Amino acid sequence: MQADFLQQQLDFVSSQGLVLSTEHKAALQVSLELLRRNYKFTHVYFWGRILGLSADYFIVQGVGPNELTERKSLYSFNCMEWKLLPPATDEMIARSMLLRGRFMGDPSHEYEKTVAKKENEEQVIQDTEIKVKEEERLTATIALINRETAVIPRAAFIVTPQNDVHRNRSFEGLSVTEAGKLKSYLHFTNPLVLKTKSILMQANLEESIDFLDCLEDDELKVFWSLQYERGNKLVILRNVLWPGYAFFHVPETTQFGHIYMGLGTKNIDFPFMI
Repeated sequence: MQADFLQQQLDFVSSQGLVLSTEHKAALQVSLELLRRNYKFTHVYFWGRILGLSADYFIVQGVGPNELTERKSLYSFNCMEWKLLPPATDEMIARSMLLRGRFMGDPSHEYEKTVAKKENEEQVIQDTEIKVKEEERLTATIALINRETAVIPRAAFIVTPQNDVHRNRSFEGLSVTEAGKLKSYLHFTNPLVLKTKSILMQANLEESIDFLDCLEDDELKVFWSLQYERGNKLVILRNVLWPGYAFFHVPETTQFGHIYMGLGTKNIDFPFMI
């Protein structure tokens, strides 16, 4: 969610139970602008909130000229004092996803887990104990949620010949009809499915705006729930694999964004619920 429109955009997702107190909203309005100046970010976005047992993590992300690749995450407990998180690696994400249970709310807390390495289904080679700090788990969880759920409307961003990704000034919003289709939304992360498409299929795409994977191409589209609200004046897109994630778009306007407020854990039981 853009810092400049935080109050209004939070109202769009309030029907999903994603709300902040008046004190937190007021603190964010002040601190996000200071963050943008101090770190020389092009834009600062309120990413969301991960609920912990003793304290909650408030997350913001600052971006540079290339909004897809130049992105940094920071966390705070009071929405005023922010600490920069290290970049997440694939190894960090893999180790963090082995953990289960709630976040403690203490960045220095260290999790310990024993992992059995197997040669086959019957023979166990050895047990390995891994240790993961909560700060590492936090940055890995944010990266994974971004990878699997971060969404933008088609044509909202463009890629330049120099491979810079930035907002499309010509974007005026999706039509009411197009806003109700999964094919109108793209994953805002490095594409995987797009690279596997045939040359014939890629020939029908517009290179400057169709440079990301489309939600319509997801193998498990059932994880996405799209609905109109306020008549047809608002579209809400939720990911049921990550409860607490919501994307919104006001059709025929440039207003869109997403937020996550949850426990920071996947709903791994969902396949058994359908």
